Amino acid sequence: VQLQASGGGLVQPGGSLRLSCSASGFTLDYYGIGWFRQIPGKEREGVACINGQDGSTVYADFVKGRFIVSKDDARSESYLQLNSLKPEDTAVYFCATGLCNRWFRLIDYDFWGQGTLVTVSS
Repeated sequence: VQLQASGGGLVQPGGSLRLSCSASGFTLDYYGIGWFRQIPGKEREGVACINGQDGSTVYADFVKGRFIVSKDDARSESYLQLNSLKPEDTAVYFCATGLCNRWFRLIDYDFWGQGTLVTVSS
């Protein structure tokens, strides 16, 4: 099982980015995919997740409609569309496979990919 997040970069405040999570060794139509981020000096926190079987989604409160999580089972990829980005969204973003629910507990996720850095700055 391998996961790889990509798509990070430098973006101005108010801008958008689309992150991708490529999975190998398992199918996304069964396992959930969670997106997390880690701001320097802070604990890793959940951002959004999508259930494998029914595609239902859960978002952290701070997302407030700015981000959209999706997946393409045929491509074994998940996506996190980041809109209306703010400087405080600067973080390393990770994807992981596991149980998608509103608690975003790290222990519920089994496999983690290497993160991708998102920097929001003018």
